[in-house]
Amino acid sequence: MQLALAQALMMSVNTLLITSSAIIGYQLAADKSLATLPLALQFLATMLGSVPASFIMQRIGRKGGFLLASLLGLGGSALAILALLEQSFLLYCLATPLFGLYTAFGNYFRFTATEVAPPSQRDHAISLVLAGGVVAAVVGPNLASHSKTLLQIDFVGSFVAVALLYALNLVNFLSMKLPRPVNPSVSSGARPLREIVGQASYLTALLSATVGYAVMSLLMTATPLAMMQQHSFPDVAFVIQWHVLGMFAPSFFTGRLIQRFGARRIVTAGAMAFLACIAINLGGTSVTHYWLALFLLGIGWNFMFIGGTSLLTETYTEAEKAKAQAFNDLVIFTSVTLASLGAGALQHAWGWQQVNLMVLPLIATSLLAVLWLHRERVSE
Repeated sequence: MQLALAQALMMSVNTLLITSSAIIGYQLAADKSLATLPLALQFLATMLGSVPASFIMQRIGRKGGFLLASLLGLGGSALAILALLEQSFLLYCLATPLFGLYTAFGNYFRFTATEVAPPSQRDHAISLVLAGGVVAAVVGPNLASHSKTLLQIDFVGSFVAVALLYALNLVNFLSMKLPRPVNPSVSSGARPLREIVGQASYLTALLSATVGYAVMSLLMTATPLAMMQQHSFPDVAFVIQWHVLGMFAPSFFTGRLIQRFGARRIVTAGAMAFLACIAINLGGTSVTHYWLALFLLGIGWNFMFIGGTSLLTETYTEAEKAKAQAFNDLVIFTSVTLASLGAGALQHAWGWQQVNLMVLPLIATSLLAVLWLHRERVSE
């Protein structure tokens, strides 16, 4: 439950930032095509921090890593408040990477769950931790909407709320009982990284989670910019709220579905949800269109990300855990960074429909990878 709470608090912050950050960037930036740069820098920091976070926690333990992340998040909150007070785009761009580093550590909540749960409950444990994000579906967008004008300068109140959420998680981490750091000598029997990554299961897991996160990030980041052309900020918050609900509500049963149908079928179902999302986005730009499409986008992410994570945990030993997980998250968040960085420019230059069409080849690639793994396992 404590890991689910940690996920809930972290994702509440991330949801608030997703709802607000592109709009803050648009207000502060002289060049409006750079509106999503702060959010992209947040994802860049998550990407660059993924590998160090894994190895730092191998040395000082999961708990020590999560406490370190809390200090980074609180520092980012203070810097973001200063940026808004000074109306400085540069300072805001310096603040958001600290949120990204926090997330780099927090993304290991799901792997931590597999380490404290019985092997038969591994898939369910991953799902339950991510289910903590359901709280974020309610808390994040509502905080974004209600705290935007709480203080004299827009969005300052939002980052006061962010600091409070990070402080609550700091208290949560202090009370956790987590596995101690692994003895370095245990890693002596580990396979080379290239051998681990070269497995069909690892590559399919990596591609499933990467495509799932990149497509979701691109469309989710572009959505507030597309909506603000004809809809109000509360409408944006409503759509993002339902999107986050779609991301995390299925987690209550995704683990059970994986146990019953297998991770490959769940990944395929996620890709189908993505295709339905794109079809709806191409069909219109009413609030209802955005709402239903982003809800399906969230479900697709849930199935592809949890399915991919489940597949991944089958591909490494305890001695190989740190580098196998680190490489996986490095690739995922490299793609997320590129997607979020490109979202503003693509939306500005090409428009909403083209942004949707350009992700179709990525979805097709993930489906081909699942088919390849199926044939590999049949031939064994």
